[in-house]
Amino acid sequence: MTEKRSSRSRAERGAEIAERETVEGGAWAASPEAKSTALTLRIVAAVLWTVAIAGELVTIFWVLRQDPLRMWLLIVMIVVIGAFALAGSLLWKKANRYDPASEKDRVRFFVQNQLGVIVTVIAFLPLIVLIFLNKDMDGKQKGIAGAVAIVVAALVGLAGADWDPPSVEQYGVETNVVEQLTGKNRVYYTKGGSVFHVCADVPDLRRSATILDGTVDQAHADGKDRLTKKWVSEAINNCGIPVERVDAVLGDVDDVTSTLDDDQFTTGSDGKPSVNTDVETPAPAGTPTPGR
Repeated sequence: MTEKRSSRSRAERGAEIAERETVEGGAWAASPEAKSTALTLRIVAAVLWTVAIAGELVTIFWVLRQDPLRMWLLIVMIVVIGAFALAGSLLWKKANRYDPASEKDRVRFFVQNQLGVIVTVIAFLPLIVLIFLNKDMDGKQKGIAGAVAIVVAALVGLAGADWDPPSVEQYGVETNVVEQLTGKNRVYYTKGGSVFHVCADVPDLRRSATILDGTVDQAHADGKDRLTKKWVSEAINNCGIPVERVDAVLGDVDDVTSTLDDDQFTTGSDGKPSVNTDVETPAPAGTPTPGR
């Protein structure tokens, strides 16, 4: 009997360790379907980027060497290069929503999320330099063509940059928060919103005619940046989740404060976050809530 209890105890400890690894966000991984979709998007993005760079080479070795130089053709080529570079960058960013990188590998995380900017620099910087160094163009032509190239490159680079890139760790924490709060991986959002919510009965969603739902992964794939940073107050005031459960999630999930606004939690003497008592009182009916 003693041996059986010991064995059961070890099994329980193993389950606790596995659960702890899960709630700390280390167990999340993209599904095979998500990886396949991401791969397809990345291949198409790579093809579009290849066309953009090929257009740059055509512009450098053919358009800029024509005598006389046809300005309209140069401008058209700059715009075409920008269009292909932009399309590739947007698809690449969408692929990263399906299959994000891990923040643990800082170099890969940066390159994977900012590759659109890197490709834009490759597609435009040599061309811009050669426009200003071209001996067959007068000052006015250089100024016009150079300005157009710089503006197009800047717009494409800004659109291709990922200012708030997703990560494996973020998806893991968000998934574990939602599952621990509600018992399932199901979140709610609108088509035009930028965040998703723990339940459908929150002020931000009540104002919408159509409420969408899906897993955390699906919400990100649909263009939602993150879990709302008001999830503590929404869980308690709108979703009917007990304060004790929310408090337990705050104490168990690793780096959970990265998903919260400062007014959503307090830090105890043990250094762990806990529910801010100010969020326990439901807001009066009809009170507008910021779209977060």
